[in-house]
Amino acid sequence: MITVSADLMNTLRYGSYRLHARCHVTRGGEVLASAIPIVAGQEEYDESLTVPERVTVTVPRVVDGINLEPATATSPLAAYGQRLHVQLGVDVGAAGVEWFDRGEFLIQSSEASGDQVDVTAVGLLELIDEARLVTPYQPSGNLSVVLRKLIEPALGVFIDAELADRSVPSGLNFEEDRLGAVYELLDGWPATSLVLPAGFLYVYPADRAVGQDWNLFRFNRDDSPFDRATVIRTQSGSTRDGVSNVVVARGTAADGGQLQGAAFDVSDAASRYGGPFNPLPVPFFYQSPVLTTQAQAQAAANTTLDRRRRATYERLDVECVPVPILTGRDGVWLFDDDVDLSQASTATVVEAMTLPYTPSGPMKLTLRKNPA
Repeated sequence: MITVSADLMNTLRYGSYRLHARCHVTRGGEVLASAIPIVAGQEEYDESLTVPERVTVTVPRVVDGINLEPATATSPLAAYGQRLHVQLGVDVGAAGVEWFDRGEFLIQSSEASGDQVDVTAVGLLELIDEARLVTPYQPSGNLSVVLRKLIEPALGVFIDAELADRSVPSGLNFEEDRLGAVYELLDGWPATSLVLPAGFLYVYPADRAVGQDWNLFRFNRDDSPFDRATVIRTQSGSTRDGVSNVVVARGTAADGGQLQGAAFDVSDAASRYGGPFNPLPVPFFYQSPVLTTQAQAQAAANTTLDRRRRATYERLDVECVPVPILTGRDGVWLFDDDVDLSQASTATVVEAMTLPYTPSGPMKLTLRKNPA
């Protein structure tokens, strides 16, 4: 969740508000255009995608005498390294409009039409995804060093101090997929990552609890005294496709021997091992050359089980009044008597969302019930 002032939080919690949207554009660190008003647009997030973020905006063709038509490679809205920095603002009364950053996005395409320009931009991980390795890469050094070599200077990296660093195994080899190599390192560490609105990749322990901000925002229909965002509609869904209750992580020891760790879901989850979902184990197999000890394989199995379990918990699709400070993986409480869940208040995590930048409809969220 994006940090804003207490006045802005109170405005979002307890009253109607007016939302403003603008952007500026940089290329190679140079500002090409600033304070560009966004006529229409939205931001999408889907953590199931390799590059989770996508933004589409429509802006005026001419702003302050500057023609934004993408006529040349160095035009402000051309797709040759230009980055879109999106800001949203909320009118907080006498103090005026408080602006905050939604994020930094790589312009993927743009097209002028009449007196407007339509722009599509994607998350900064696109820089890593499209940068295939020209020759096979045999890394050496610590995990943090190798991770930085794969990502920088395209994207800044901040590694949480709680992550215990270690050397990558000898003989490790990455062929072409640079972003795939990044995810392989993270899975084997085990760690996870998130591109923050400031425009850098934050890497943190995979077993850290999601939903740090449960008490900041709560979705409910009534006039209870909780922080609230009005829910317009909810619907749920369920599938057994891809569900597993055992994770087997395999690696290779220094002497060449095979090793593995296994994690069984013995929680109260509906798909738990030994439960009614299936009386037999339903395994998911994961293999990584980054795993060189039994302890590492077991840790990878444990964190992979947690991640996969979250992905198969009850899902709720919600339409609500836009909450412009919500981001992917935020935790929210859902208060809704119309939803038949085990608790009146349900802890959920934002798995996907569509946030309108202008008054064009509700915010759409895919919320996954928190298994913790």
